[in-house]
Amino acid sequence: MPAPEAHTPDGTLRGRPSTRALQWRGIPYAAAPVGELRLRAPRPVRPWTGVRDATRYGPAAPQRRTPMVGLRPTGEACLTLNITTPPGSSPTPRPVLVFLHGGGYLFDTAARYPGDSLAARGEVVVVTVDHRLGALGYVDFGELSTPERPFESNLGLRDQLAALHWVRRNIAAFGGDPGNVTLFGESSGADAVLTLMTVPAAAGLFHRAIAQSPAADWAAVDAEAARRFARRLARRLALSPSAATPEALCRATDRALREALRTAPGGYPIAPVVDGDLLPQHPLDAFAEGRAHPVPLIIGTNRDECTLARFDPTVPSTAPALRAALHRCGADHDRLAAAYPGYPKRAAAIRLATDFILRRSVQAVLDAHSHRAPTYAYRFDFAPPLLRLTGLGATHGLELLPVFGGVDSPPARLLTLAGGHHAFRTLQHEIQSHWLSFAHTAHPLPTWPPYTPPHRTTLILDHPSHPEDDPHPAHRLLWQGIRIPGAG
Repeated sequence: MPAPEAHTPDGTLRGRPSTRALQWRGIPYAAAPVGELRLRAPRPVRPWTGVRDATRYGPAAPQRRTPMVGLRPTGEACLTLNITTPPGSSPTPRPVLVFLHGGGYLFDTAARYPGDSLAARGEVVVVTVDHRLGALGYVDFGELSTPERPFESNLGLRDQLAALHWVRRNIAAFGGDPGNVTLFGESSGADAVLTLMTVPAAAGLFHRAIAQSPAADWAAVDAEAARRFARRLARRLALSPSAATPEALCRATDRALREALRTAPGGYPIAPVVDGDLLPQHPLDAFAEGRAHPVPLIIGTNRDECTLARFDPTVPSTAPALRAALHRCGADHDRLAAAYPGYPKRAAAIRLATDFILRRSVQAVLDAHSHRAPTYAYRFDFAPPLLRLTGLGATHGLELLPVFGGVDSPPARLLTLAGGHHAFRTLQHEIQSHWLSFAHTAHPLPTWPPYTPPHRTTLILDHPSHPEDDPHPAHRLLWQGIRIPGAG
């Protein structure tokens, strides 16, 4: 198959065919934020002449090395996206799905999320986006600005907006429909989806949204908390953030984050800042007041979200940490703990942490947004026997394997060594069918009823899946009104 070419307003891009789809990788959607552009809002790409190679992923954003990023190159010239389309032409423009990865706004890369399966199966165009992370994307150094060297805020959020603007201008060159864009993300990427739903400047850039496992309290921080954290981080740098190396910024960010979490347990300071301009208010407040963009929404969590918390110090998952975090919220720890039989043993503490950090805020979004637009709730309960035996269960991020068609990948094969592979494949087909139907029609399959009070129907994604009205209503009522304050 010959190499595909796409003719965009910026120039021609040469991609590569795969066995199932056509791919373009490492496409710049904004100028590289290096030199004088470090800590500045994204600037437009300069058009090019000739044909630009788009067969290799761009660098991941600077970050500490983790198994997720592996040996992939990192660098500040990370404002790139990747596009996957089905082979052949279509008589009508195809729906577009734009994915924002997770990683706590600190790590991960779009290169880990191939769009081949969704594109080939669903006649859609899949876009995955890299953007600035950590100190370079989500720390507000505005207090250190000078007239000669200004620093701007909300850079990661501005990058995401720039990517969405690029999609609107250019996606028709890849057969995509700029009037039918579904924005979806997982973990902090799901937080970003909810945040963009409340950013006035994002109006009209996407038309449906999917938020997989957001911790919506962490979707933004207030301006004072952002300033405190920036000061904390700057004290750990020998140079200005405009001059420090990416490695030094990553080390300083890790140290500042550990200290901030000890000072303010339960909060998370690395996030977009409520600046009164680009982000006028916290997303949870915007949802509660009916100010979110009225686009159809799928949102949900996994049953055992916080079982990985033993490897993640940001999540309070032991009785002492939960007591401290709930005290900061003004919540009655003992009253809440009494609703989780077995507490403070680890399994019960994990259930409490899952409801506290994720499910509580997702419930608030569901109850608010379902009055504004079609809204669909899910809970991902499936876990292969091996994950159940190890105590991880349906843990955070597990649903990404079926969403991206990865159930036959080597990691998924390992997870199903003790059985469950056929069930996992069946669930993959179902989940992709729902996501693709939503992208095409703004509705999942008819087997998934919308979420509407008082029924609060939630689709339990399992083998088999089934809808359930208002799962655990006592816990839902128990957590109403509790919010996590910011950390800095």
